[in-house]
Amino acid sequence: MTSWRPSNGLIFCWAALMALLALTVTLAYQPLGTFNFIAALGIATVKTILVMAVFMELHERPGLVRVFAAAGFFWLTILLWLGLMDFITRA
Repeated sequence: MTSWRPSNGLIFCWAALMALLALTVTLAYQPLGTFNFIAALGIATVKTILVMAVFMELHERPGLVRVFAAAGFFWLTILLWLGLMDFITRA
């Protein structure tokens, strides 16, 4: 029975996700106004790309799998945007 050892890519991804988490928490407590929202979305986007590339292994998959993953991500974006519209349009 062989033991499983994580590759350097997984360790790098984990370290990057932890660093981005620390950056997110740090920026959440800083009074930056509208920049807090923009920075949080940017950091979340980078985290999403890391997870999709490394853990979902999309960088090793054929083009059709990438297209369907992108379509699912696009659909999630539409659903979140429509949910956000409820809060934006309230008086």
